[in-house]
Amino acid sequence: MRHILTPQDFSVSELDSLFNLAADIEANPKKYANACRGKKLATLFYEPSTRTRLSTETAMLNLGGSTMGFSDASNSSVSKGESVADTIRTVSCFADIAAIRHPKEGAAMVASQVSGIPIINCGDGGHQHPTQTLTDLMTIRSLKKRLNNMTIGLCGDLKFGRTVHSLISAMSRYDGIRFVFISPDELKVPDYVIEMLESKGILYDEVIKLDDVITRLDVLYMTRVQRERFFNEEDYIRLKDFYILTRKLMRKAKNDMYVLHPLPRVNEISVEVDSDPRAAYFQQVQYGVYVRMALILTLLGIHVNEDGSVTEKTV
Repeated sequence: MRHILTPQDFSVSELDSLFNLAADIEANPKKYANACRGKKLATLFYEPSTRTRLSTETAMLNLGGSTMGFSDASNSSVSKGESVADTIRTVSCFADIAAIRHPKEGAAMVASQVSGIPIINCGDGGHQHPTQTLTDLMTIRSLKKRLNNMTIGLCGDLKFGRTVHSLISAMSRYDGIRFVFISPDELKVPDYVIEMLESKGILYDEVIKLDDVITRLDVLYMTRVQRERFFNEEDYIRLKDFYILTRKLMRKAKNDMYVLHPLPRVNEISVEVDSDPRAAYFQQVQYGVYVRMALILTLLGIHVNEDGSVTEKTV
């Protein structure tokens, strides 16, 4: 049985195959409309989510399957003290595959160790968010036509941002990547990420001002300052509007520099930027559906033939 807990659970060649499948799903949605008929996805969201939960559920529905689960842990037996391990053992009796989001690092790993069905990690604390990373990679590949030889700027909350940590880890496997980390000192990339990059000889810069580096970037990945990760409300208020991407700033960027954002957005991207053709964050959401459809098929071992018929194999 196979799970996805981090982006590294798939090799680069496997990622290429996954993105090729997602691209075929985008081009031929009717072909895949019944691929998961009779299959059930459980979404176990212990933490609030809009895009990730709905995108994952939409992916299964688009494949002809069905969904179950909870979007609020207080409405489940968790409120009675049930552990993650016991919850997933129970859900394994009902569903064919499960997607879990949890505020604690390592929760998805715990689930995978006892699960009788494939587990999709949809975010565990400040650690990893692999399905968002797959979405990010698919978006970059589709827009830039490559995943190598580029400079990627990551701006905002680089300390607590699990999407940032996952994307850095995933992109570090491609050739010719250079990172520019843009954040205040309080929200810098964790040391373990820097140590990983240095061990691989990957170039990076750490700066405070976005204005100083935006002309160099091929991709700009904006993030919000996450209120829910702060212990001190005063620190959050002081940092929440540290970066605001405006139309004026975008004039300095390359004509083919795309802006990504895992969403939700607060104030870090001005709404006036939405009309810029380089603003790709809502395209990102759509790519997320195709990627999750491809991921569900892959983890369930379902191959869709040209005529729409299905072949299942043991994964």
